[in-house]
Amino acid sequence: MSPSLRRNLLTLIGILLVAMNLRPALTSISPVLRNIGEVMQLSAAQQGILTTLPVLFLGLSAPLAPLSARRMGMERTVLLAVLLLAASLAIRPFSGTAGLFIGTALAGACIGVMGVLLPGIVKRDFPQATSLTTGLYTAIMCLGAALAAGATEPLRLAFNENWSPALAFWCLPALTAGLVWWHQSGETHKPAARPHTPRSLLTDPLAWQVTLYMGLQSSLAYAVFGWLPTILQDRGLTPVEAGLALSTSIMSQIVTAITAPWLATRMRDERFMVTLVMSLTLIGIGGCIYAPANTLWLWVVILGLGQGGTFAMALTLLALRSRDPATAARLSGMAQGVGYTLAAFGPLITGILHDVFHGWEVTGVFLGVVGAVAILAGLGAGRRRHVLEH
Repeated sequence: MSPSLRRNLLTLIGILLVAMNLRPALTSISPVLRNIGEVMQLSAAQQGILTTLPVLFLGLSAPLAPLSARRMGMERTVLLAVLLLAASLAIRPFSGTAGLFIGTALAGACIGVMGVLLPGIVKRDFPQATSLTTGLYTAIMCLGAALAAGATEPLRLAFNENWSPALAFWCLPALTAGLVWWHQSGETHKPAARPHTPRSLLTDPLAWQVTLYMGLQSSLAYAVFGWLPTILQDRGLTPVEAGLALSTSIMSQIVTAITAPWLATRMRDERFMVTLVMSLTLIGIGGCIYAPANTLWLWVVILGLGQGGTFAMALTLLALRSRDPATAARLSGMAQGVGYTLAAFGPLITGILHDVFHGWEVTGVFLGVVGAVAILAGLGAGRRRHVLEH
């Protein structure tokens, strides 16, 4: 095996292992959120903040990723982030209320840094297979999210109904990813010298359309991650069934996470696909809230098919709207920094609306409006153009 092929294979394995850890810190909370609230005596507003914190810090930490990558290289930055993620997941359940909130915020920050850098690594090392590689790591990310959503409540029951070790369990996949990434982090690519200061993406309308699409679809995703089990429990499912339903929904994402980018790149542009997958997402959310309870499992699958495609398309747009890896990293930093900060309001407002109106009907209208605006942003972002083209 040639050195370059070996390095690319190690990079791909590392990307997939890191991707598996980009969601368990979030999806492991929601199945046991009610139990955490009872044990820690958290109000509904505090529970909403707990689901919002990691998303907020996904956005706040995004600008740190390119700064750190310029100093240490992308590989070493990812290594540091995944090891800090493992530490925060191990410590947060055993550190009281303050430790739970701080550890959850730190986990979100680590995930934000890794999420910003991975599209640039993919663009750099797999330029001829960007959509396929993006689909693969999105699918593995969905697998990790689904495992955490489905297994955390059974783990709690196995640990004598103690949620703390059930949450701490998810430090193990992060530690495994860190060990594998450590092995390859010595082969760091130094960023090429820039002959001039690049134009700011903040003045580019297309960059803002990509950012809005990323942020609004993420707002829906994290509202679902944080509150879908509670919605389904209110509609009659048991806690275990609700966790499994979220897991089923996330597992369904794998199908469209791979196929949506692949099909979209074979079309004239990406506008049809971003509209289709967001429409499926809205149909699934509507079904979970308004449809008869005996059809809930159908709607969680449709929801998963939509959300797998929306996130994969958001990541694909970061690569396709950029001419080179450096621009892809900058666009990723902007889209995820601004987008995830915007997305943090999704689960927060979802919790507030439920608290005020004592039901999910008004929340469903709010999520529908978010999805409609996301479609408008996606129609702009899906045009076959590049940022900073003019």
